[in-house]
Amino acid sequence: MLDRAAIEGLVPHAGTMCLIDEVERVDATRIVCVSRQHLSMDNPLRRNGRLSAVHAIEFAAQAAALHGALCLSTHSPPRAGMLVSVRGCRLHVGTLDEAVGALRIEARRTAAAKSLASYEFDVSSQGGRVADGRLGVHTEPV
Repeated sequence: MLDRAAIEGLVPHAGTMCLIDEVERVDATRIVCVSRQHLSMDNPLRRNGRLSAVHAIEFAAQAAALHGALCLSTHSPPRAGMLVSVRGCRLHVGTLDEAVGALRIEARRTAAAKSLASYEFDVSSQGGRVADGRLGVHTEPV
């Protein structure tokens, strides 16, 4: 299991913008992460004290970026990445403030070619499903 300090060393997100707290499991095609960052009033994505459910996509994108970094297993600095597509996304809550307890973020890589990868994702909490869908990511070559 990876803690927040190790995670920040693997992805370009830092400080309050790093939304992943822990990695529970990882293998060649899947990562399961935990976050409590949606509970923080200092979350930089909050607007007017609320955290929109659409930001569940960013939690999933960071999990996918972390999966990519762990699969590369190089000791180079974090690479820049970009979310290039979101498809079939369903939001099951209006705001992430409605999520009970920690978020569980699962991202499953469904395809990869050079610097592009596709992932299916599920974000849930003790209260049930928060969001799910597919996303595409592009990472800069090393």
